Amino acid sequence: MLLYLLQQETSSTELRTECAVVLGSLAMGTENNVKSLLDCHIIPALLQGLLSPDLKFIEACLRCLRTIFISPVTPEDLLYTDATVISHLMALLSRSRYTQEYICQIFSHCCKLQRWHSCGFKSLPQPLLCANGPDHQTILFNHGAVQNIAHLLVSTSYKVRMQALKCFSVLAFENPQVSMTLVNVSVDGELLPQIFVKMLQRDKPIEMQLTSAKCLTSMCRAGAIRTDDSCIVLKTLPCLVRMCSKERLLEERVEGAETLAYLIETDVELQRIASITDHLIVMLADYFKYPSSVSAITDIKRLDHDLKHAHELRQAAFKLYASLGANDEDIRKKIIETENMMDRIVNGLSESSIKVRLAAVRCLHSLSRSVQQLRTSFQDHAVWKPLMKVLQNAPNEILIVASSTLCNLLLEFSPSKEPILESGAIELLCSLTQSENLALRVNGIWALMNMAFQAEQKIKSDILRGLSTEQLFQLLSDSDVNVLMKTLGLLRNLLSTRPHIDHIMSTHGKQIMQAVTLILEGEHNIEVKEQTLCILANIADGTTAKELIMTNDDILQKIKYYMSHSNAKLQLAAMFCISNLIWNEEEGSQERQDKLRDMGIVDILHKLSQSSDPNLCDKAKTALQQYLA
Repeated sequence: MLLYLLQQETSSTELRTECAVVLGSLAMGTENNVKSLLDCHIIPALLQGLLSPDLKFIEACLRCLRTIFISPVTPEDLLYTDATVISHLMALLSRSRYTQEYICQIFSHCCKLQRWHSCGFKSLPQPLLCANGPDHQTILFNHGAVQNIAHLLVSTSYKVRMQALKCFSVLAFENPQVSMTLVNVSVDGELLPQIFVKMLQRDKPIEMQLTSAKCLTSMCRAGAIRTDDSCIVLKTLPCLVRMCSKERLLEERVEGAETLAYLIETDVELQRIASITDHLIVMLADYFKYPSSVSAITDIKRLDHDLKHAHELRQAAFKLYASLGANDEDIRKKIIETENMMDRIVNGLSESSIKVRLAAVRCLHSLSRSVQQLRTSFQDHAVWKPLMKVLQNAPNEILIVASSTLCNLLLEFSPSKEPILESGAIELLCSLTQSENLALRVNGIWALMNMAFQAEQKIKSDILRGLSTEQLFQLLSDSDVNVLMKTLGLLRNLLSTRPHIDHIMSTHGKQIMQAVTLILEGEHNIEVKEQTLCILANIADGTTAKELIMTNDDILQKIKYYMSHSNAKLQLAAMFCISNLIWNEEEGSQERQDKLRDMGIVDILHKLSQSSDPNLCDKAKTALQQYLA
C-alpha cells in the first residue's frame, strides 16, 4: 500500500514524502524487513521518485535508499542496473546537504571491487552489469565522482565531510587510477592529500582520523604517494599506531591495525619505523586478551561486545604481526619474544573462525622466513603439527599460505623437515601439484624441491613414486614458467650425488631424457634452458647415467648447439655437461672424448678458450686439459 501510494503521481507530494519516511523506518528494522521491501521492488520505485522536482520528497527517497543499501542483504549491483541512475545521483549532489550526505553514503556502501566476487560478493539475479565489465569504482570514477565529491570535504556539515571522506576511502582502495587522480585534485587551492592530513590531526574525531588515514594508505599503496613522504611517515603511520592503543574502542583498534598492516605490508622501512613506534609490538599482545575473564566482567553487554570483537582483534593482530615481520630479522625476533606469541599462533591455527586461521597462518609464514626461528622457536613449539593439520582440509586461500609456510619448514637446515616427512607430507604435496589453482601447484612442487635437496635416496624415490611420470610431464609442460622452473629445480635436486643419479636414471632415465629434449626444443626463456642444461650436467656426472647422454645423438647435438649460443649462461651450462662427460679419471673417458672430438666439440673448446668472458675461457681451458692429460 505504501509503495503504491509512493508511486502514484496523483498522490500529494506530502503523502508520497510521508510514505518514503515510513518505508525508511521499516527498513531500519530487521534484515527480513529489508528483504520484504526488496521483493516488492522498492529500489526502482525510490529511484523513480528521485525524478520528482520536490526536494523534500527527493531527500526522503534518498534517506530510504541509504537505509536499504547499508543493509548487508541488499545486492550492491542494484544501484548499477540502469546506466542513468549514477548520472542523476551526481546531478542531485548539489541540491542540499542532505542529498550530499545520503548520496555519498550510498556510493560508499555500493562500491565494491569486482575481484571480490569469489569471496561471497553479492550478485544480482540476471545483472545488467556484466561480471567482467567495469567494476563499481570505475563506473563511479567515469561518472565524475572525484570532481563531484572533492569539494564536499570542506563542507560546513560534519556529516557531509565524513561521508565524502568515506566515499574516497572506498574509491581509492587498490585503485591506482583513482589514487593518481586524487593526488592532483585541489579544493579551494589546497591539494587533497593536504586536506586528508589535516583530517588526521589529533583534535579531529577518531572516525575522521581513521578514514583519512585509510585514504592516504590506499594512495600510498597505489604508488600515488611515496612511502618516504612525510605525510605517510610522520602523519599516517603514527596516526594508525595511535589507533592500536588501549585507549581506543575495540572496533577502532581492529580498523587501525588492519589498515596499518596494509600500509606497511610491502615496505621494509615503514615496517622498521612502525616496529619502534609507541611500543607497537608489545601493544598488539593486548589484542589477545579479549574477552576478559568473566569474573571481572559484571556488565553482560560488555561481555557480549568483547566476545563479538575478540575474533576480529586476533585477526587484526596476526595480520599486523605478519606485515611487521615480513622482512626484518630483528623485528621477527621481537615478535616471537612477545609473551606467549608462538602459543597464540598455534592456537590461532585451530580457531573456528576461518579469518583468524588465515591471519594466523600468514603470521606464521612471515616468521618462517627466519633461519634462526626455524631452528629454535618453531622447533620448540612443534608448529609443523598444527600446520599439517591445517593443510588436510582447508579452503584454497588458507592452503596457499599454509603450503608456502611448509616450503620454508622443509628447507635443509630446518629441524622440522624430518617429522614433516614422517607425517605423510609427500603424498599431500604431490596432490597439491595436481591442483587447478596455480599458487597451490607452485607451492606443492616448491616444497618437494626443498624436500629433495640433499635428501637420502629413499625420500627421492618416494617423491618420484608419489608424483608419477605422467604428473612430472604434466608439470614440465605447464604453461606457467614458475611451475616449470620449480619442477626443473626438483629434478636437479633429485639428480644429485652419483649413486642417486645412477639409481634414478636406471628407473626413470628414458622419461627424463624425453622431458629434457622437449624443453630444449621448446620456446622457453634463458633461465628455463639453463636449468635444463644443468640437469643434463648432473646426469653427465653419473657413473652409468652418462651413457644415456652418450648414446643419444640428438641430445649431444643440442649440447653442441648451446656451446656456441649467444648467451654466456647457456654456453657455460653446456660446457659443464661436456666437462663431466670427458673427465679423465673416469672409466670410458677415452671413448667419450673421441666421440665428442669427432663431433667438433674440441674445435668449439679452442674457440671458447679465446673468449672475453673469463668464466667461459677458464672452463674451456680446463676441458681442453682433459684431452691433453
